[in-house]
Amino acid sequence: MLSKNNDQIRIRLYGIDAPESAQAFGAKAKQSLANMVFGKVVRVEEKDRDRYGRVVARLYVGSLDVNAEQIRQGMAWVYRHYCRDGFCSGWIGLEAAAKNGGVGLWNDKDPVPPWDWRRDKRSPSAVSATGGSPAVAVPSDKLVYHGNQRSRVFHHPRCKDYQCPNCIIELPSREEAVRQGFRPCGVCQP
Repeated sequence: MLSKNNDQIRIRLYGIDAPESAQAFGAKAKQSLANMVFGKVVRVEEKDRDRYGRVVARLYVGSLDVNAEQIRQGMAWVYRHYCRDGFCSGWIGLEAAAKNGGVGLWNDKDPVPPWDWRRDKRSPSAVSATGGSPAVAVPSDKLVYHGNQRSRVFHHPRCKDYQCPNCIIELPSREEAVRQGFRPCGVCQP
């Protein structure tokens, strides 16, 4: 989040994908980013908008390219599926150097790219909405909402918060989510 005129703005970093909070190095990647931008004047170079209308951008603090620095420090992967500009090949070189040097997440013996981790988390879980007994398998072609066990908010699979650390309750329908006392997310509005 960045602040502009005391308003917070959520920015997605263009061309990179950092570990999720619940993943190994997730907290370190977040702290690394915070160390670079917190309390500083940040230049935002907007590249795109995501499907939720959020700004996707390159960030700079002075002459420091924050996106590239996250890769250099081993705190993010180059998101090859989305990084299409000419400078992305240079970022791939930064990633290779971090990997070869065992820097950051590359120090882990088997780092899992966040896109794989998110995909794996979307598969049906063994935790049910009734508090831990085995869940009834839901066919993969059926829509499954995730409920946050603490906030009691439920999310659509396309929501940015669908894989939050507390979103472990699977709900087969909107009606079932409401019946169990969950309220719809204000962002994805399932």
